[in-house]
Amino acid sequence: MLTGKQKSFLRSMANTERALFQVGKEGCTYNLYNTISDSLEAHELLKVSVLKTCPQSVREVALDIAGHTNAEIVQIIGRVILLYRPSKKKVIVLP
Repeated sequence: MLTGKQKSFLRSMANTERALFQVGKEGCTYNLYNTISDSLEAHELLKVSVLKTCPQSVREVALDIAGHTNAEIVQIIGRVILLYRPSKKKVIVLP
């Protein structure tokens, strides 16, 4: 579980980053879960954009992805989800 200070730190890091993944009309698939999990292992911090054509709500998509990838939801703003999962390499050092 992340503290408020850690979430604030992660939000400031992700402010200038672009979304690496988009969830569209097919919704969440196992292929999406696997690629997001691999990307989290490499980057630790990740933005996912949910398109308007997605059949699920943004909160449902965030909970599905976080549950399947063992990541934590840092923030949901509009249709953008910010996820964090520490990797074995420890790219990001939290305060």
